[in-house]
Amino acid sequence: QPIYPLTKGVTGTMLQDAVRKVFESGEDFPETLPEDLIRDYHLKSRRESLKEIHFPKSRKTLEKARERLVFEEFYRFILGVRRMKAHLEAEPNSFEIREKEEVRELIASLPYKLTGAQERVLSEITKDMTGPHVMNRLVQGDVGSGKTVVAFLAMYLCALNGYQSVLMAPTEVLANQHMKTFTSLSKTYGLPLSVELLTGSMTAGEKRRVYEKVSAHECDMVIGTHALIQEKVHYEDLALVITDEQHRFGVEQRKALASKGRAPHVLVMSATPIPRTLGMIIYGDMDISVMDELPSNRLPIKNALVDIDYRGKAYSFIRKQAEQGHQAYVICPMVEESEASEGENVVEYTKALRQVFPEYIRVEYLHGKMKNDQKEAIMEAFSANLIQVLVSTTVIEVGIDVPNATVMLIENAERFGLAQLHQLRGRIGRGKAQSYCIMVDTTMSEDSQKRLEVLKNS
Repeated sequence: QPIYPLTKGVTGTMLQDAVRKVFESGEDFPETLPEDLIRDYHLKSRRESLKEIHFPKSRKTLEKARERLVFEEFYRFILGVRRMKAHLEAEPNSFEIREKEEVRELIASLPYKLTGAQERVLSEITKDMTGPHVMNRLVQGDVGSGKTVVAFLAMYLCALNGYQSVLMAPTEVLANQHMKTFTSLSKTYGLPLSVELLTGSMTAGEKRRVYEKVSAHECDMVIGTHALIQEKVHYEDLALVITDEQHRFGVEQRKALASKGRAPHVLVMSATPIPRTLGMIIYGDMDISVMDELPSNRLPIKNALVDIDYRGKAYSFIRKQAEQGHQAYVICPMVEESEASEGENVVEYTKALRQVFPEYIRVEYLHGKMKNDQKEAIMEAFSANLIQVLVSTTVIEVGIDVPNATVMLIENAERFGLAQLHQLRGRIGRGKAQSYCIMVDTTMSEDSQKRLEVLKNS
C-alpha cells in the first residue's frame, strides 16, 4: 500500500486513483538512462519502475523498482558534481605564483623533518598554485599528521609572491592557536611576514584596524573565524583561501570567502576520516590529497573502554600522570544540569574532582558559554601547565594542541558520535610520551559497547 504525503481534502485513495488513470491513459514515460547502462546493471525501465513503485506486485519487484530510481538519482547527482568540477578545472589561474627558494630554506631549518606525506601534499598544492587552473583541493589527514605546517608553507609561498591568504577556523580557540603558531614561526625564522587575527569577539575598534590593514595590503596572512567573510572585509589581492575542519562550513560560506577576490585558490583541511568513495561524492568538485603518515616520534594512543566502577582507578591514574608532570582532559557532554539530562555536568564535575585530587593538582573547567577572554586565559594556563586537569565540553574537539597532555577521560562516551570521539581523542598523543584515552560508558548496553569497541580497536 503506497503512503502519500497528503493535504487537507485529498485522501490516499483519491491519489491512487489519479495515478492509476495516468498509467491507463497510455502516457509516455521517456527513458532517461542510456540503454547500455540499463543493460549492464540489469535495471528496470523507467515506466516499469514508476508503475511498480505505486502498484507493487511483490516485495521483490518493489525493491528492483526502487533500485532503478535510486541508481538514477545517484547517477544524476554524480554527473552534476562532475560538471561542476569540469567547470572549476576550466577556471584559469589569474595569479602569477612561482616556486620560491625561501620555502625550501624554511623547511630545511625546521627542527624536524617533514614526513613523506607532508612533502607529497605540499608538492601537489604547489603544482596546483603555480599551474594553469585554480586549485580546489581537500587535504585529509588524521589528527596530528601535520596539516597546519603545510597550510603555513602554502600561505608563505603566497606572501613571497606578493599575495594575501586567509585561514578560516571553526572556533575562536582554534583561530587563536593558529595565530600563535604562525607568529612564532615568523619570529623564530625571521620571516618578513605580517599576520593578523580577526574574530567575532574583537572590539569594533580592533576589527576596524584589521580591516584597514587588510585592504591596504599591510598584512600577508589573516587568520580568523566566520568574521573573515563579513561584508566589511575587503582584501587587496587574495590568492589563497584555507578552511580548517571543512565539515563545519557550508558550501555557501566557502563561496562567500572565495568571492572576496578574483577566484582564489581553495584548500580545505579535514581530520574526519572520510572513506574514499564517500569523499568523492561529498567533495566531488575537489581533488583529494591524503596525509597518511604521522611524525616519527608519535606513539599510538592506548584506548580503554570502561564502566562507571572504574572511575576511581581512572582518577588515581590521572593523579600519577600529573605527578609525573603531564596533564589530562576530562570531557563531559553537558554544561549545566538540566532536568532532561543525566550527562555529567562540567561545573559540578570540576567541584567533585577538586575534592578527589590534592591541592597541588589544579582542576579548572572550560565550556562554550564562557566569555572569550575567560576561555583564552584558561587555555593559556593549560598550555603553560599551570592547570593539570581540564574539565571541558566538546569546545576542545577541534585542533587544540597541548603536547604535554597525555590522558583523556571521556564521561558518557556513549552519547558522542564516533567522528566526534575520534576528534576528541586526537587532542592527546601529540607529544613524545605515551597517551591514554579512557572512555566511560555509563549504560554498558550491547549497542553502545559494540559501537565504542570500533573506536577502541582503531
